[in-house]
Amino acid sequence: MVSWATLSANPAFLYTRGSFFRAEPHSPSARTRLRPISAKLAEKTSLQYRTLGDSDLQISEITLGTMTFGQQNTEKEAHEILGYAFDHGINILDTAESYPIPMAKETQGRTDLYIGSWLKSQPRDKVIVATKVCGYSERSSYLRDNAKVLRVDAANIKESVEKSLKRLGIDYIDLLQIHWPDRYVPLFGEFSYDYSKWRSSVPFVEQLKAFQELINEGKVRYIGVSNETSYGVMEFVHAAKVEGLPKIISIQNNYSLLVRCRFEIDLAEVCHPNNCNIGLLSYSPLGGGSLSGKYLDLDSEAAKKGRLNLFPGYMERYKDSLAREATVKYVELARKYGLTPVQLALGFARDRPFVTSSIIGATSVEQLKEDIDAFTSTERPLPSEVMADIETIFKRYKDPAILFPMEWQILLARD
Repeated sequence: MVSWATLSANPAFLYTRGSFFRAEPHSPSARTRLRPISAKLAEKTSLQYRTLGDSDLQISEITLGTMTFGQQNTEKEAHEILGYAFDHGINILDTAESYPIPMAKETQGRTDLYIGSWLKSQPRDKVIVATKVCGYSERSSYLRDNAKVLRVDAANIKESVEKSLKRLGIDYIDLLQIHWPDRYVPLFGEFSYDYSKWRSSVPFVEQLKAFQELINEGKVRYIGVSNETSYGVMEFVHAAKVEGLPKIISIQNNYSLLVRCRFEIDLAEVCHPNNCNIGLLSYSPLGGGSLSGKYLDLDSEAAKKGRLNLFPGYMERYKDSLAREATVKYVELARKYGLTPVQLALGFARDRPFVTSSIIGATSVEQLKEDIDAFTSTERPLPSEVMADIETIFKRYKDPAILFPMEWQILLARD
């Protein structure tokens, strides 16, 4: 394997999570552009910290995602990953009552248990714990003692929190989020809102009152949402203001080079510090790992071990859509400027003004090291010429992980 020193000295090597291959710059001008950017790889900096919404939480620009603990990672491996993360500046972890993913009755809760056994040896006030209560579900009743359908109501929220606290071995949660809404919204790759799927849902005020009780009991400090829309954020903020209830401080939504429009079109305005002041915790900044480039060679060991291949049907949108074609373009762009694909993707998410923290999961310490290094060893902000080229690709591939090939062809035909 080529060393980092070799990569820095010769940016004509392209990295794809576990292997390097040589790719010569196409022109003298390309080689000229590579030098000043690749030189920045040697300039280490520390992780930065930002205030999350209206709270007093100062969180690292990387949040450790843990959804592989208990499925792809053993307890020992989970502890190694947690230890490395917090030893290197990360101060917040994100879990959920439904983890690990993919969800299964047999494994549900293992992630929390692995985190809980690690937390026993940590100063509680040095670890910011974020977790999530499930939204509406007709298929996950095993999460509750006596419920056929999961809802975001007082009974479900209370039971979820009590069980999470027990598994984690702690007496309060720093940030409790609604994993997905109680009402119908398009989720996980769905392109548009389907009028026919509307259903009655728990009123926003009722949801906030349930959270208020837990905050009053000292079991929850702050609340947030996930996989939410502008309508939902505004309703929660309005209800809190009118009724004197706790305000959401964060939104955890998908955001990456491959998924931008959903947030940038209007959620960015809604969440602006001068408007609702909601901090974005962006998940899948590497597009389920696809932006590392490892799935471009499906026969590689990295691809075979990756989640998209381990779990058939999981995140198909990153494999079967134009996301693959767009990924090739971003990998080529990274090569052009002497960056790894991971540095380009994470540097992009890091520099967005509305991203408070990027949620990054890793199945090994080596992966996590690479991810942290992408934040601390890549020029801040990414150079303007890099961003200009990103925007050129974006104009051709707008949210390719949502628009599937046939839908894309139809839209092109309409232009």
